[in-house]
Amino acid sequence: MLRQYELVDRVLGYDPKADEALINRAYVYAMKQHGSQKRASGDPYFSHPIEVAGILTDLKLDTATIVTALLHDTIEDTGSTMDELTKLFGPQVAGLVDGVTKLTRIELTSERSKQAENFRKFLLAMSNDIRVLLVKLADRLHNMRTLHFIASAEKRQRIALETMEIYAPLAGRMGIQEIREELEDLAFKELNPEAREALIKRLNEFREASGDSVKKIADEIKAKLEEGGLSCEVIGREKRPYSMWRKMERRAISLEQLSDIFGFRVIVDDVPDCYRALGALHTTWPMVPGRFKDYISTPKANGYRSLHTTMIGPQKKRAEVQIRTLKMHEVAEYGIAAHWLYKEGNEEDASGEFAGTFRWLRQLIEMLEHGASPEEFLEHTKLQMFSDQVFCFTPNGLLITLPRGATPIDFAYAVHTEIGDTCVGCKINGRHMPLRTRLENGDEVEIIRSQAQRPSPAWEAFVATGKARSAIRRSIRATKQAEFGRLGRQIVKSAFDAAGREVSDTILERALGPLRKSDVNDLLASVGDGTLSPQHVLQTVYPEDPAPKNGRKRNIKSNGKDERDGSVRVTGRASGLAIRFAPDMYPLPGERIVGIMMPGEGITIYPIDAPALEEFDGDTLRWIDATWDIDPDHPQTFPTRLRVTAKNEVGSLGHIATLIADYGSNISNLSLAQRDMDFYDIQIDIEVRDLKHLTRIMSALNGLSCVNTVVRPRR
Repeated sequence: MLRQYELVDRVLGYDPKADEALINRAYVYAMKQHGSQKRASGDPYFSHPIEVAGILTDLKLDTATIVTALLHDTIEDTGSTMDELTKLFGPQVAGLVDGVTKLTRIELTSERSKQAENFRKFLLAMSNDIRVLLVKLADRLHNMRTLHFIASAEKRQRIALETMEIYAPLAGRMGIQEIREELEDLAFKELNPEAREALIKRLNEFREASGDSVKKIADEIKAKLEEGGLSCEVIGREKRPYSMWRKMERRAISLEQLSDIFGFRVIVDDVPDCYRALGALHTTWPMVPGRFKDYISTPKANGYRSLHTTMIGPQKKRAEVQIRTLKMHEVAEYGIAAHWLYKEGNEEDASGEFAGTFRWLRQLIEMLEHGASPEEFLEHTKLQMFSDQVFCFTPNGLLITLPRGATPIDFAYAVHTEIGDTCVGCKINGRHMPLRTRLENGDEVEIIRSQAQRPSPAWEAFVATGKARSAIRRSIRATKQAEFGRLGRQIVKSAFDAAGREVSDTILERALGPLRKSDVNDLLASVGDGTLSPQHVLQTVYPEDPAPKNGRKRNIKSNGKDERDGSVRVTGRASGLAIRFAPDMYPLPGERIVGIMMPGEGITIYPIDAPALEEFDGDTLRWIDATWDIDPDHPQTFPTRLRVTAKNEVGSLGHIATLIADYGSNISNLSLAQRDMDFYDIQIDIEVRDLKHLTRIMSALNGLSCVNTVVRPRR
């Protein structure tokens, strides 16, 4: 454990202007507050905040951050209060401590919800002062170093998984690679100890076989660059086990096939020297095609800048080389913490250089403000952080950085949320391409927009960024709410008309208080999504009316052209988010249909003769009148399914497919259900306009000599 004077000396070593008295006061205060508390290891609890502060001195952070590290557990684990910390150490330190403090008083049902809610608070505090994150990362790093002292294996696994999913990627996004790699390796040690031990054993064997080749290669690279007149420092290093294991898993290769078990960093004086060094290396040793990356002209989102190349270097060994200036090296090592290294010397320059580093954080905060739940926000955050990058451009040359696997939808939302919401198509490098196309480095993307467009639920299946997924879900929720409101109005009107009662917004306002709804729109949306029955609303508004009996029969007038005006109108196969068709039922215009209220989901449409309706016979208040409302001037097609038993002879399938096409229908899917010597059963999904269209096709199929039977299966 660091002694008080050792901690102060460390800080003064890189910041002679540090407030020595404030650090001493925080050290003594925290020691007294934690008193006789013990950690799982049996060490005094106070050793933990001291070690956290020590980790932050390695990042050369300012006095306020070091003091926050000393005090970060006082509110949570001692009798300290915010007022007391504000009085003793000032509002800045107190605010930082509050940002790091966990939400111990929150009562949530699941550990995952608790984790997500804590993370929301943590990021909100972090958006005001990034030093909150730095203290939290150091706190987590020391906890991971002592994880093996926790007796519960389940708790160790949970902490390690949380570290791997949240805190290690956060450190990576902040550019603090040393902390990220150590967090990953410590979590890997707990989550997959067998794989790690096997890898370490292989590494030791590989190291013994290689001898001192790392030093020899580094010396030879340095000598070659100095021959060219370049002043440089060359550092050889070995990657951590988890980093190598992840790459082996991703590429499905062996340890011997890894090109960067040992990496080399070349540190030169300035940017032009970076490119001169690259030229000297490439003219001396052959480069490996496809392994060159220029992160100087296109920096990573976390501010990282460097040239990367892999070459068949000295001793005919593959070597990964990173070329950078000393300032780039500081940023690569310390990430956003390097901001404090340069702030004093040139604050304006540092602020501009690191401004892009905070962009991802602002996007996270935007998602937090619009997220539906803590768990959803946590999911988006992981998407935002777990990513390699591709660099794409707008037609005007604006660089857009995206995670690998991103699509034009992600690109559109990265430019602006409104562009994403109104996207209808795209051009990639001048060619029209599907919206699910995965973007590659250097692609020029043009987004085609329409103000009538709204995000499709199908987009969520192929987007790669948290921002896009969050915006899509937000838009879908708003659209659903509006559709539920419109649907609820129809349902309420139908119920009131059936009871011979008038209905208006003014009348419905009588039910707001008893039903605990904020306004009429909220009331109607609750009816539309099935969480509130229209009969309940009717009884609340007109309590003197007799309650409706739960004895409705399926053969009442639930459909047809003479329906009441309040019936739910089904306008097509894409009737919206509030109305959906029952799976595998395939109702068609021209046949009678009925709606079933599904609480929280809206209405599901069934054919009136569907056997599945029997399960709702005991709860017929959920039954909703429904009728088709198809515009004859704009014909639509609807999916349906046929089961055909045909003769097992040459040409049978061809005759069937040709007939279906001749009748203006398209086959969307076909599968062979059963086959024997004489016959085979085919399941065919086709697109038809209505029941009459289907009937004509079935009659024609029955007329084919190769067809034995044609039926329309019902479930």
